[in-house]
Amino acid sequence: MARAQETFGKKEREKKRLKKREEKQKKKVARKANASGGGLENMLVYVDENGHFTDTPPDPSKKVQVDVESIEIGIPKREEVEYDPIRNGTVEFFNDSKGYGFIKDLEDQEKYFVHINGCLEEIVEGNKVQFELEKGMKGLNAVRVKKI
Repeated sequence: MARAQETFGKKEREKKRLKKREEKQKKKVARKANASGGGLENMLVYVDENGHFTDTPPDPSKKVQVDVESIEIGIPKREEVEYDPIRNGTVEFFNDSKGYGFIKDLEDQEKYFVHINGCLEEIVEGNKVQFELEKGMKGLNAVRVKKI
């Protein structure tokens, strides 16, 4: 029978494998010898009343009762603010050739974009107007604009 030849490279690889296995076994034994033990108790971490991690259990006298019903999960719903939908303002700028401009609200001094399609009447700069606000692509737009 022909016997498989062991080459120098195969012998070296086998030696490295054995050496690695022995080192791994030594490390395992060293870890077991240095283990502090204690099991689960050494692995537990507590959170104190200030939110810091600690290895000592919390003091029961500092325990605070929390009303479960008062806990809100998620973002609270925004309350709708009631305001008059019809606002008053003045036309700060209006370009007739391009058909757009800006109206300055008299209440909150904000400027709102207005397009000629949102106007019920023809407007020019300086006119006092009534308008409503509507959400547009780039913010609030003045619509249903008419002169006062």
